[in-house]
Amino acid sequence: MVDEAMARIVPHILSLPEQPAHDIEGAVEVARSLVEPLPRRGTPLPELLDLLFERAIPKSFNAAGPGYLAYIPGGGLFHTAVADLIAEAVNRYTGVFAAAPALSQLEANVLAWFAEIVGYPRAARGILTSGGSLAGFTAIVTARRNRLPEDFLSGTIYVSDQTHHSIQKSAILAGFPEKNVREIPSDERFRIRLDALEERIEADRRQGLTPFLLVGNAGTTNTGAVDALDDLADIARRQDLWFHVDGAYGGFFLLTDEGQRVMRGIERSDSVVLDPHKALFLPYGTGALLVREGDALRRAHSVTADYMPQFQEDPDLVDFCEISPELSKPYRGLGVWLPLKMLGAGPFAEALDEKLELTRWAAEELRTIPGIEILAEPQLSVVAFRWNPPGDNEIEDGKLNSWNRQLLSRINARKRVMLTATMLGDRFALRICVVSFRTHRDRIEAALQDIRAAVEEIGGAEGAMNGAPTELA
Repeated sequence: MVDEAMARIVPHILSLPEQPAHDIEGAVEVARSLVEPLPRRGTPLPELLDLLFERAIPKSFNAAGPGYLAYIPGGGLFHTAVADLIAEAVNRYTGVFAAAPALSQLEANVLAWFAEIVGYPRAARGILTSGGSLAGFTAIVTARRNRLPEDFLSGTIYVSDQTHHSIQKSAILAGFPEKNVREIPSDERFRIRLDALEERIEADRRQGLTPFLLVGNAGTTNTGAVDALDDLADIARRQDLWFHVDGAYGGFFLLTDEGQRVMRGIERSDSVVLDPHKALFLPYGTGALLVREGDALRRAHSVTADYMPQFQEDPDLVDFCEISPELSKPYRGLGVWLPLKMLGAGPFAEALDEKLELTRWAAEELRTIPGIEILAEPQLSVVAFRWNPPGDNEIEDGKLNSWNRQLLSRINARKRVMLTATMLGDRFALRICVVSFRTHRDRIEAALQDIRAAVEEIGGAEGAMNGAPTELA
């Protein structure tokens, strides 16, 4: 079975640079055609592999390819696929230390390495999750159970208007009313405004509420913005708040000198979320939560039962079920441990430095295209921009947004790269996000070529014939 699968996987991976960056034309029809009742008889593996590699897999976003500059890419490092095959084949249980001590320790090593990257002390503890959303949820529950009484509905949470929506969802799932999540405006660099934050905290205290959780951003999805984390740590200390940092996208840039400079203060946080399936290039399905005071995780999650084995009393050893929502859990640790042990941290740092440089280069090249405005300068590896045709007439945002939607469609239609967009206030912005380990200078050059060509089409006679205003021709 493995040989049969590898005969398809290897050509697929080798052809990633030539595959379209996305291909979802007819994908819904393919999906509907796959609906079927419970199979009563088996199907030969080659037929199933044909279905996967010829029909199902191609009709998707090519998130593992070098041209995927959309959302926050996940590279899909193959080393983790090998590790997951081993982990799931041997099928050892690592929720309780006693069930697989050595394998549990390898996962604990991974989390200790992450804590070292962040700058946390040895007493820190962490867990691996399916991604940043569940890691953030666990952080909020941990903060709630450590900082608030059982009747916690007066507790308020402070986020930026750029904070990922999963934080709000996690707060709701953790039992807080939606109105208890205070959205603080951001500044011209899309960083949380410190003055507005402190004003809101003080206003809430005067109303008899209990401010208890502050969320800082270490790389937002919209623009890659990094809040002033050191200043936020000062505010959290003065106001007696749990300080959580969402570093799902940006946290692993701490492996670079630039990342350490930009994210100074992250080591002072009480908890931080990292996503290895983003800037550590691993396949989707691996997130991480780290908590500075490891015992805080245990206080939030530890529950006993007669049928459970004896848990560890040694502070250096970890029963993950005691510090996590999960009892049954997959062995995620090997998927991080194997690539880091095989390669070392150095190549990851070098690759991240390359992504930072590529993004800066892309921003400079965008400035040379007539009418392109940089709406969000790179703080990490995201740059946001729009096309505003040069001229004396000021054009309303509604028209500009419509033209930039056309621009995005034309860029992506070439399928060499895939970009996505966002709204920055009332402005529709295109985003370039450089994260994949397979993305190099040649693909960013292709992206700039496609952007230039699309701008010429929208602004030229061909664009006018296809719906752009005639005065732009």
